Amino acid sequence: MNLSLRQLAAFEAVARAGSFTAAAERLRLSQSALSRTVAGVERTLRVSLFERTTRTVTLTAEGRQLLAVADRILAAHRVGMNDLARYLAGEHGTVTIATLPSVAAVLLPRVLSIFHEQHPGITVRILDGLAGTVTRHLRDGDADLAITIPDRAPPRMRRRALALDRFFAALPPGHRLAESATLTWSDLAPEPFVAIGADSSVRMFTDAAFADAGVSAAQVVEAANVATVGGLVAAGLGLSALPALVQALMSFAGLVHRPLTGPVVERRLDVILPDRGAPAPAARHFLDLLETLHADAYPLPAGVRWASESVPPSREWQPATAPPPTTGP
Repeated sequence: MNLSLRQLAAFEAVARAGSFTAAAERLRLSQSALSRTVAGVERTLRVSLFERTTRTVTLTAEGRQLLAVADRILAAHRVGMNDLARYLAGEHGTVTIATLPSVAAVLLPRVLSIFHEQHPGITVRILDGLAGTVTRHLRDGDADLAITIPDRAPPRMRRRALALDRFFAALPPGHRLAESATLTWSDLAPEPFVAIGADSSVRMFTDAAFADAGVSAAQVVEAANVATVGGLVAAGLGLSALPALVQALMSFAGLVHRPLTGPVVERRLDVILPDRGAPAPAARHFLDLLETLHADAYPLPAGVRWASESVPPSREWQPATAPPPTTGP
């Protein structure tokens, strides 16, 4: 047997009102239409649901049993539709962001604090990892959006530049180069260099910067973990070069940081979305917040600045490409 929500609602209205006339007024139906609907329910179930008199109707035993079922179904339907309406309005849901560890630990907390105040019903999931892992999460549909370097964006993705993260030299306290206000990549070349692993997004920038300066790093050790790099530099095993967001992850090491020039190198971070329809409502709210913070020039961590272009979620996003590291004189 199969009864529609419309049939159950009509039956429930008559059962609660005890009158076809009153129920018809509540449902804004003609009494004859309501009577036909209830009669259809009785035909489907092959039972009488009401004992009718000239003035009132009362439920039969079968009617009371159906009313209990109808109450549960209609209540669940109302709750479900209310939840759906709230989801579509962006009042609740989940937004999953795949991003680099430095972005997750240093840049996002400030943004997510504001986001939570504005949208307390939305849960945020962060999937942090190396650039390859971040883009895999996005490609496989595990994340709504990613914040990462554009060089690692998979094909058929949409992106917008978000921020630029400047590179600094990292030196142990007391090192002779720490006396200078700024350093060049050529200044680092003669020194033992602690490199971060090739799987990190940072490595491509340092390799490109040394090549652009026409020098080679005197690499003595390589480590995959940023904290390990900080510990090795603090122990005096060499110098390193890292973007500003990454510096914060090794604050425990008490290193000295100096801006690098010749060239100035900035790691560009993009917001990247799958090229499949519009973002979910919760993700749209997050993108809207990024756009608002950009427009308001919301303060970013030292050494990080907003990119010149904004992140409008309502416009068509351009296809992902792989621009080179941003450098200057």
